[in-house]
Amino acid sequence: MVEIKGIEKFASRDFPGHISSTVFLGGCNFRCPFCHNADLVLRPEAFPTIDLNFFLSYLDSRKGWLDGLCLSGGEPLLQEEVEVLARLVKDRGFLLKIDTNGSFPERLEYLIKEKLVDWVAMDIKGPLDKYPEIVRARVDLSRIERSVELIRSSGLNYYFRTTVVPTLVGETEILAIARWLKGSRCFQIQQFFPQNTVDPDFLKIKPYSPETLRDWAEKLKPYFEEVLVEGV
Repeated sequence: MVEIKGIEKFASRDFPGHISSTVFLGGCNFRCPFCHNADLVLRPEAFPTIDLNFFLSYLDSRKGWLDGLCLSGGEPLLQEEVEVLARLVKDRGFLLKIDTNGSFPERLEYLIKEKLVDWVAMDIKGPLDKYPEIVRARVDLSRIERSVELIRSSGLNYYFRTTVVPTLVGETEILAIARWLKGSRCFQIQQFFPQNTVDPDFLKIKPYSPETLRDWAEKLKPYFEEVLVEGV
C-alpha cells in the first residue's frame, strides 16, 4: 500500500479555491538540489508511515469541512499503488489534486481516464535541454513532454509551475519555458526558499527579489491565460 509520510491538516494555498489538506508521500526519482523536502526525498524511511485506518478515520472526520486533498511528495506518482489511495479519497466524496514532476505519464493518464483526479499541478524544472542539469538524475524527456500534453488536453483544472533558482533558472530559462508551453491555461512562477535543501550548498543562495519575479510575470502574460507568482 502507498506509504503516507505526513498530513498537513489545513493547507490554505495548495489547492486553489478549496479548503484542503495535503498528504505527503515519500520518495522521489529526481534529486533537484533546491528541493526543500530533502528528508522526504532522500530518507523517506526515516519517517513513520501513517496507518491506513488512521488516514481513513481522518478523512471521515473531515467530511463536510474539507473540499479536497492534495497528494504531494516527493513524487506521489512514484508509488505504484497511488491509484488505490486516489480511489479511497474520491469514494469519500473529496476532490483530489495531484502534484507531479511529470515523469510517470502512464499513471497520470490512468488517474485522468478513471476520473480519479480533479486538479493537476506539474512542476516544470526548466527548459527541456536543462532538465538533466537541474534534476540531477536520469530523465526521459519524452515522458515529461507526454505529461504536459496529457494535462493540457485533459479538460481538468491545472497549472504548470517553475521554481526560479539563481544559478539554474533565470529570465532566459523562464522565457524558453513560456515558448514551450505557450497557450497553456496557467503558469506559476514559484519563489525559491533556501531551507532544508537536498544540496546543502543551495542554502547559501539568495533568492531573486520579489520585483524581479513580478517583472518576469508581466513578460509571460502574452504566453498564458493566467500567470501567477507564489511565495513573495
